[in-house]
Amino acid sequence: MKLSRPLAWFLLAFGVWSWVIWVTFIRNLWKDGSGLAFDDAGDPTAYFWVHLTLAVVSLALGTAIGVIGLRAVRALRRTARPGA
Repeated sequence: MKLSRPLAWFLLAFGVWSWVIWVTFIRNLWKDGSGLAFDDAGDPTAYFWVHLTLAVVSLALGTAIGVIGLRAVRALRRTARPGA
């Protein structure tokens, strides 16, 4: 399958964006002081585990989408150069 240049760049940007957003989310979750993520004893709550799972799955999907975009951008650059 051949992807268009704008779509390839969009997928790559989506992968990078996912990493920026979800790493920030995990950091904020880890430092949560509201009592949602950790109980009074400092143990993780169900809220913490559900949101950590959401973030990890989103990072995995963002990585996969970003890799597809990166491979498409590289393929488009190879085909754009004459003699390559």
